Order: sequence, then C-alpha cells, then structure tokens
Amino acid sequence: MSVNKSVKLIRSKSKGRRPKVGIILGSGLGFFADIVENKLSFSYDDLPGFPKAGVAGHAGQLTLGQISGTEIAVLQGRAHYYESGQANVMKTPVHTLAELGCEILILTNAAGSLIPDAKPGSVMLLTDHINFTGVSPLFGEQGNARFVDMVDAYDPELRKSFQEIANQQGITLYKGVYTWFCGPSFETPAEIKAAKLLGGDAVGMSTVPEVVLARFFGLKVVALSIITNMAAGMSATALSHEQTMENADRAAKDLETLLSEFFQNSHA
Repeated sequence: MSVNKSVKLIRSKSKGRRPKVGIILGSGLGFFADIVENKLSFSYDDLPGFPKAGVAGHAGQLTLGQISGTEIAVLQGRAHYYESGQANVMKTPVHTLAELGCEILILTNAAGSLIPDAKPGSVMLLTDHINFTGVSPLFGEQGNARFVDMVDAYDPELRKSFQEIANQQGITLYKGVYTWFCGPSFETPAEIKAAKLLGGDAVGMSTVPEVVLARFFGLKVVALSIITNMAAGMSATALSHEQTMENADRAAKDLETLLSEFFQNSHA
C-alpha cells in the first residue's frame, strides 16, 4: 500500500521519528497526551485525509513523542461512523500509524457496562467484539487482503501484559466483549437485552472499525474501555454525553497508570 500524503507531511517535519506504538484516545481521555515527552503535534485539519473530530472530548490532534523511552504516536480523538455514515472514516489515521512504523495499536473508548459489578468509573480490557451495525470499514477494498482473520484480533499477549500490570498495581480490570452499535442515539433496553444474550459485556459507538483496520494494516491490537455508564435499562440515571465525560474523569487515573506502566515495563 502506498504511503499517504499525511505520512509524507509528518515525516518531513518529524526529523526521522519512528513511533513503535500508536494510541487512539476516546471521549474525555485526551489527558494522556499531556504526559508525552518531546512532543510534536499536528492538527487533523492539517493532515490530508484525516477526519474532523466533531464530538466533545475529541481534540483532533496527532502527537508524536516518547513515554519511558518508547516512541509513540497519539491520536487525540476519533471520528465516528454516525458522524458521516462512513465506516472507514478512520482508515487514513490508522494507515498513517502503520506507515509511520507502529507495530501495536492501543485503543481506548468510553463504554456502557452490561456487567452489574463493572460500574461507572471502572476499566474493562476487551477480549473480543460483536458488530451490531452490519457495516465494515473494508467495504470497497479490493484483493484478498480484505478477508481479514479476526481470531485473536485483541492480541492475547498484550492482554496478558495489561492484566499483569493491573494485578501489580491493585487495579480491578474487568474483561469483556465489546458490542458496537452505530449511534448516535443510545441503545434501547431491548437492544441491551439482545446484546447480553449474545455475549456482550460492554456497548459503545466506536473502536470496532479501528480494530478491523488495524488488523488489515498488520498491527497488533489491545483495547481498554472506560465504563462511563450502565447500559440502557440497567440504571435509573438518564444517559447523556455529559455523563460520559464526567465518569471518564473518574477512571482516568487507573487508565493512566495502566498505560504508563505498560511503557515503563518495556512491554512495547
């Protein structure tokens, strides 16, 4: 696959930096970019093919830098399928990470919990996903590479690393299957019942397209959900994006610890 224009622009200004790990930060999680050292940032608006991040809590910025000596690339914010009706809206950003040299993609998101014990403010390590939307970011791709094997798409060794860190740090890290709904409306109680019956443990409106794209481009994937609400019908609290942002802040410290220790321990 050819090098895209965004990669050429970044390389021309980054003086040979070659990130090894890419991170996509979800709603309310942009704080993590603040701890990156030796930063060089690019607005999505200046990168050809990058989407506009049109949701509160998504800054729309790519930052290169280091954490504990590991070269990383942080995408502060994502665009969602529901914003444009395009499942492949994050294709160029994920392709860019791969072309820049990333071998691992760490995904974070805000999600609703289907597990009674996994309450708002907790963190869930994703083990697999269910695609409830019926669409794929690989629609229209040509050749045999589009038939991506999704077994162990959430890399077992990377999951093991994060679980070990959680155990060492005394962090309760729930594990579960993420169910992708298209949004932007929240799910109905009936849809949540259906997701539970099919094995879902969390629900959200992102991440799955990026996992598929990452595997298409040859990246290993690990994903962490910040639990920001109980899913529809499981709580008397009305669902809102404001609630998502507020509860993302509650889990921020645990997520920051998990990510920082991941790099400190040189798992990458």
